[in-house]
Amino acid sequence: MRARTAVVSSVADQGVAALTNILVLVAAARLSTVADFARFSAVYLVFTVLLGISGAYTGQPLVLRRGAGEEVRGACRSAVDFTLLAASALGALLAAVCLFVPGDTARALMVLGLVLPVVLGQDAMRYAFSTLQRPHLALASDVLRLACVLGALAVQPYGAPAARLVAVWGLSALPALLLSAALLRRHVAGTQRRLKVLMRREHLGRRFVVEFGVGNATSQLSVLGLGVFGNPLVVGALRGATTLFGPLNVLFTSATSFGPPLLGRLGSEGRRIRATAGLAAVLAATAAVWATTLALLPDGVGRHLLGDTWPTAAALLPATGSQYTAMAVGTCGLLALRMLDPRTTLSIQVVFSLAAVAFLAGGYAVGGVPGAAWGLCLGSVCKAVATWIRVAGLHRRTAPAQPPVSLTAARPGP
Repeated sequence: MRARTAVVSSVADQGVAALTNILVLVAAARLSTVADFARFSAVYLVFTVLLGISGAYTGQPLVLRRGAGEEVRGACRSAVDFTLLAASALGALLAAVCLFVPGDTARALMVLGLVLPVVLGQDAMRYAFSTLQRPHLALASDVLRLACVLGALAVQPYGAPAARLVAVWGLSALPALLLSAALLRRHVAGTQRRLKVLMRREHLGRRFVVEFGVGNATSQLSVLGLGVFGNPLVVGALRGATTLFGPLNVLFTSATSFGPPLLGRLGSEGRRIRATAGLAAVLAATAAVWATTLALLPDGVGRHLLGDTWPTAAALLPATGSQYTAMAVGTCGLLALRMLDPRTTLSIQVVFSLAAVAFLAGGYAVGGVPGAAWGLCLGSVCKAVATWIRVAGLHRRTAPAQPPVSLTAARPGP
C-alpha cells in the first residue's frame, strides 16, 4: 500500500473508532433514564481504562516492530492470542465477583466481563493490521462494527437497563471480530505463537502501561481534586473545553498508536526524525486553526454544543488551544523517542505529568480557573521542549560519525 493511502486509512480508522465511542454514549443517553445512563457511563469508563491498558501492553509495543517477515507476523498472532486469553481470564474473574454483588451496576459490570474478550480482541487486531501495514483492513472492521452497534442499539426500547445495553454493545462487535480474525488469519497462518515473550520483565508493554497510568491518572485525579477541595466549576469548565478538542485527540492517538509502521517505511533514522518533526508542525498548525475556529463560534452554536457550560469553557479556549498546540509537538516528540529508544519515554512521562499537576495547582492558586488552564498549558510546553531535546541528544549519539575533513592542501603534481 502506498504511504499516502496508508496514512488516510489509519486516520480514517481512528476517526471511525472514536465516532463509534461517541455515538454509543449518545445512543445510551437517549435510551436510558438518568440513573441507568449513570450506570452505563461508569461501566463504559471501566472499559475505557481496560482498553487503554490493553493497548499499552500489547498494541503499542507491537506497532514498533518493522518489516513484514515471519517474526513480525508471529508477533501479531501472539499479541492477538495473548489479548484474547488475558481478556477471557480477566472477564471471567470480573463476572464471577460481580455475580455475588447486588445492584444494577454490578450486573452491568458482570455483563462487561462476559463481552470483554470480544471488544478487546477486536481492538488488538486493529494493531496487528497496522503493524502488517494493512490499515485498510482495520478500517473495514471498524466500519462494520459501527454499523452493527448502531443498528443493534437503534432497536432497543427506551428505559432499557444498563446491563442490557452493555450486552447489546459488546455482542454487536462480534461480526467485526470474526471478520478481523478471518482477514488476519490469511497473514499470520503457520507462524509460531510465543506468548511467554509477552510476560517477560523486559517486555516494553510494562513500561507503556505505567506511562498510561501516570499520564492519565495524574491529569484526571488532579482536576477532580481541585473540584473537590477547590471550586467544582473547575471540573466542568476544563472538561467542557477539552471536549471541544476531541477530534484532535483522534489525530494524536493515530500518531502515537499507528505512526511507527508508517514512519518505519522511511529508510534512515534522520529521515524518520525529519518526517516526525514535519508531522509535529502539521498537527500544531491544525490545533491552532481548530482553536481559532472554536473561538470564533457564535454563542448560540456554543450553547447548542455545551449548554450552560459554554460561557466558562469559551473563556478557557485560548489556554486550552495553546495547550493542544503544545501537545501536538510533544506527542510527535514522544513518537520519535519511541522509534529511537522506547525506554526513554517513561521518565519524561512521569516527571512532566507530576510537573503538570504542580502547574495546574499553582495556576489555580494564582488565577483561578483560567490560571489552572494556563498551568496545564505550561506543563504541555515544558514536556514538548524536553522530548525534542531528548530526541536531538539521542540522534547525535546514534548518528554515524562523519569522516574528518583534511585541511591539508593537495600538493600540485610535478
